[in-house]
Amino acid sequence: MIDIQSFDHFSFDLWMTIIKSNPQFKPKRTKLLQDFFSIDKSLEEINKTIRYYDNLYNQISEKTGNHIPREEVFYLILDALKKDITQITTPQLTDFFALADTLFLENLPEVLWKDIYVILEEIKNQGKTTNILSNTAFIHGNSLRKVLEDLGLADYFSFMIFSDEVGFSKPNIKIFEYLYQKTLEIKDIDKSKIIHIGDNSFADYNGALEYGIQGKLVKFD
Repeated sequence: MIDIQSFDHFSFDLWMTIIKSNPQFKPKRTKLLQDFFSIDKSLEEINKTIRYYDNLYNQISEKTGNHIPREEVFYLILDALKKDITQITTPQLTDFFALADTLFLENLPEVLWKDIYVILEEIKNQGKTTNILSNTAFIHGNSLRKVLEDLGLADYFSFMIFSDEVGFSKPNIKIFEYLYQKTLEIKDIDKSKIIHIGDNSFADYNGALEYGIQGKLVKFD
C-alpha cells in the first residue's frame, strides 16, 4: 500500500488513519460533562451537541488553517446546553479537561491501520524516517503522545506535530512547512522525497500537494 522505495521520509496523519476512538470513551465523556457541570439535559442531547460542535470545529479549523482552542468550543457547547457561561471559569474547564484526558487514557483508542506496525518497522529497517502530523480538537498532543507510547508506536516516529502545539492546522501550508523544517533537522532532504499519508482528501492529500510534497489518501472501515 505504501511505496517505501520511492521516498525517504513518511509523514502520517493520526485520527482515522492510524487510530480511531475507543467506542466506550465518548459516552463516558458525555456523562462526565453532564455530571461536572450539572447539565439538566439528556445524555442523548448532550452527545448530539458535542458532535455538532466537534464537526463544526474541524470544518472551521480546516477552512481557516488555524487551531481553535478547545476551551472556546466547550464554552459554545455549554452555552448551547443552556448553561450560564458567565458562571463557568476557565480553571473549571481546565479541571474538566484533566478528568476527560484521564478518561481518554483509560479508554485507549484502537489501532485502525492493522498493518501499521509492519509498515513502520520496514521503513525503520530501510533507514528511513517518519513523523506524525495531526490536527487536534478536544484531545491535545500531550495525551496523544501517551497513547502512542501505550500502543507501542511512539518510538517509530522521529517527531510529532500537533495543531494545538503549533497554532495552525492542516491544510495550512504553514504546518507543512513546519513539517519540512523539522525533517531537515534530522536529514538533508528534498521535498520530492517526502510523502504525507492520511484519510482526509482536503486536509491531508490536497494540503500536502499544495505545499509541494507528495500525498497519499488511505481509507479504512
